[in-house]
Amino acid sequence: MVPFPLFLAARYLRPKRSFSSVIPVVTVLGITLGVAILMIVLAVMTGFGDVWRDRILSFSPHVVVQGRYGDIRDADALCDRLSKMPGVESACPAIMFPAMLRGDRGGDPVTVTVLGIDPDRPSVVANAAGRIVSGAYDVREDRAIVGRELAWRLGARPGSRFLCYSPLNLKSADELYFPEEVEISGVFDMGLAKFDDGLLVCSLGMARDLMGMDGGARMVQLQVADPNRAWETAAAIDEEFSPLTVSSTWMDQDRVLFNALRTEKTMMFILLAFIAIVAAFCVTNTLIVITIQKTKEIGLMKALGFSGGQIRAAFVLHGLVQCVLGELLGLGAGWLVLRNLQGIVRQLSKWGWDVFPEAVYGLPELPWRVVPSDVVAVVGIVFAFCLAASFLPAWLASRLDPVKAINQE
Repeated sequence: MVPFPLFLAARYLRPKRSFSSVIPVVTVLGITLGVAILMIVLAVMTGFGDVWRDRILSFSPHVVVQGRYGDIRDADALCDRLSKMPGVESACPAIMFPAMLRGDRGGDPVTVTVLGIDPDRPSVVANAAGRIVSGAYDVREDRAIVGRELAWRLGARPGSRFLCYSPLNLKSADELYFPEEVEISGVFDMGLAKFDDGLLVCSLGMARDLMGMDGGARMVQLQVADPNRAWETAAAIDEEFSPLTVSSTWMDQDRVLFNALRTEKTMMFILLAFIAIVAAFCVTNTLIVITIQKTKEIGLMKALGFSGGQIRAAFVLHGLVQCVLGELLGLGAGWLVLRNLQGIVRQLSKWGWDVFPEAVYGLPELPWRVVPSDVVAVVGIVFAFCLAASFLPAWLASRLDPVKAINQE
């Protein structure tokens, strides 16, 4: 036998040929819209986070090991020891410092960040070989590669030669360090201004000459098997070489960016959750309308002995059925939009609405990824709002006086 609250809720949900029957449909559509928008926005925000993470990891070391008390004198020996640690795939000595570049025929100087690496050791920077858009990947002797935006500012192309001025000239007024001549061998495009608009990659030997070093390195850059667990490798290194080294991960180096993306995603979720609140008000309005329409019927049921708890349960179930139906339709609609997102963007572009210009974002397609925890969060918060919205009209219906309700005109 069907419980009375469920029977009553199903009866009130049955569509009738009247204008009031449109109200539950509008309520379900409101919930559907809220769930779909939340799902789509969170998936796109997650996709953008994945893109930035992949681009950063494609050119940034997973772990950076530096000397606690200055330069690493025997960098090659340290690299050999680090390469044998569990989870470490490669170790490469490196030197990074700011410098000034100027064309050998004059022109305004440009500030750059110089990264010197050992070309004979595997390095994460070698990934730039697959992103060369002009010239070739070659960082031996006096040759170097630069990012696309930096090359544009310098007016550089493969074969161009520049003078690189050491920052040590600003450190001491009594010593003069002559500039090193650099030949641009290639131009890379990593898709991030952090790399493309200010980085010059050269050999470790040239970097040492510019910094007045007769050997050693400033840091050792590591690649690990699992970047998400890079902190474990960093902790193991600091424990083994303590107190001589200090290690940091790619997450530490780009903490501001990832915190910003995480905060933006959270704020978007909070702001768009107001759509769910509006949908919850729709549930409340629907139940209030039913209460007004069925006042005499509710009074009669209470006069026949049905309890206020049963009436309350029936109205709450009525609201939750609309909520669950709207959530299921919203999840389906959200998934359908995401699966056809690129086609929608292209169609909007044909109509003159370029909602995702590749020139601005540097991406050929709008990225997205659905995270199960995000789906659970969306479903949970919408369900909670609808549940709370159902209680007020349900409580009002259960509190109706049978005599007054039956006699109401």
